[in-house]
Amino acid sequence: MSREDRIGPATAKVPGKAPAFLFGMGIGGFVDGIVLHQLLQWHHMLSHTEAGNTKTVAGLELNTLADGLFHSAMWVLVVAAAVLTVRARRQGRLSAGWRFHTGLVLCGWGAFNVIEGLVNHQLLQLHHVRDDLGGPLAWDVGFLAISVLLAVGGWLLFRGGKRLDISAPLSQDSKHAD
Repeated sequence: MSREDRIGPATAKVPGKAPAFLFGMGIGGFVDGIVLHQLLQWHHMLSHTEAGNTKTVAGLELNTLADGLFHSAMWVLVVAAAVLTVRARRQGRLSAGWRFHTGLVLCGWGAFNVIEGLVNHQLLQLHHVRDDLGGPLAWDVGFLAISVLLAVGGWLLFRGGKRLDISAPLSQDSKHAD
């Protein structure tokens, strides 16, 4: 049985992956910024730098600006995901199942955290997960380990959903049944 026979007519299109992945990256950044920066106040974007010392007013002002720029970048990712979602919808390329979509969201979230953790925590040393404790390496490694698990778990969920989407025939009514 050919792929065309399994999924329908030759006009069937591959679902878009970028919208869900970018959405996951943006949401991951928002959760990091809102929970770790604002609610728990474990760190800010520049809290491990001399200029970003959170014990001074100037340092707090600099970190407030940097955190705001970070949130703005996350907002751009979420808006880009929304634009790509509308575009995929118009092209008939929306995901047929929740595993496909949710897996990519989780994968994007985990990938964002891994990149952010390696670049900001380790390479540039701008901040650590717990700057309020002096930035112990164990918190950074734990953050990276959880992030890798999130990305891998999301990828496995996506792959399972992708297999289900390909093997099950898609009708107009069953498109979103998963």
